[in-house]
Amino acid sequence: MSKSHHDLPCFECKAMCCRYLAMEIDRPTSKREYDQIRWFLLHRNVFVFIDHDKAWYLEFETPCEALDPDTHHCTKYDERPRICREHGEQDVPECDFHGEEPHIARFATTDEFEAYLERKGIDWRWKS
Repeated sequence: MSKSHHDLPCFECKAMCCRYLAMEIDRPTSKREYDQIRWFLLHRNVFVFIDHDKAWYLEFETPCEALDPDTHHCTKYDERPRICREHGEQDVPECDFHGEEPHIARFATTDEFEAYLERKGIDWRWKS
């Protein structure tokens, strides 16, 4: 018997994981790569974060089209992609709602990212 969305441990969180998508990116190591992250962060609803495994991610804050804005339930629950099924069926330690803070660092602006680079002593600025 399949589970309904009411049976899942994530039912009460208002579908936080359905409000963004994130793609792993290479850890920046050069001025060009630091500059590329600065460019990402100049775009609306785009973030960069470092997870607990020290992997870097580019995050797009954009809700799933199947997410009902009023109930926060999936309108395509029975036909949802496998990645959604696996996420809800597992005990996901990095869950945005039930887990610990999922990020070592998260950058929403170039100022935040540049301050991080400065604290780390990283030479990121181009010479004019």
